[in-house]
Amino acid sequence: MDEDTRAVAEGLEQALADSGLTQAEFAAALGTSASRFSTYRSGKTMPTAAFYLRALRLASNQKAAREHGWMTPQSAAREIRRALRKDDDIWALKMVLQGRDHLRELLRENDAAGNAWRAAPRSTGSRRWDALLAALTEHEFEAADREPPRWADDDAERLGDGDEWVMPSLLFDDGEIRAATPDWLEERGIYAAERDLVTA
Repeated sequence: MDEDTRAVAEGLEQALADSGLTQAEFAAALGTSASRFSTYRSGKTMPTAAFYLRALRLASNQKAAREHGWMTPQSAAREIRRALRKDDDIWALKMVLQGRDHLRELLRENDAAGNAWRAAPRSTGSRRWDALLAALTEHEFEAADREPPRWADDDAERLGDGDEWVMPSLLFDDGEIRAATPDWLEERGIYAAERDLVTA
């Protein structure tokens, strides 16, 4: 391995460590696969300069968020995934709303750690929860008059045509949930009473 390749491989190794993410999470945030990223880390393949710089920026953003205790889309998706493995939808909702609240505060403070929310998370394992995380993220960026991240605005993060998800509520029946759903959420085929999105 030549000196330049070794330097890039070591830089990516350090970036992954600094990010606090798993290799799969880091790769997903960069828009590549874990196996492809592994070839960059090992020096078997050289990434583009743009990819390398994105990796360094991602690591810096993730590290800043983590050091200040802020959730990122990656940590929110990870916690939702854990909750869903335990069939705990209530905890999953708490995690998605906590992530949303952290993002809201980051955008309000114009904190540089908010840039961590520009990188796509791995899937939660559920298209519905992926779509909810994306919808909340897009809404918070728009409410702050900021351009939403591409991953949150992506049609892939919407439920399929004709698919709907009415989130259960202890307070409302299905009809009441539909009537109390904000327009920006209904557009994604997700129905949740606005009151249930305040806290979980």
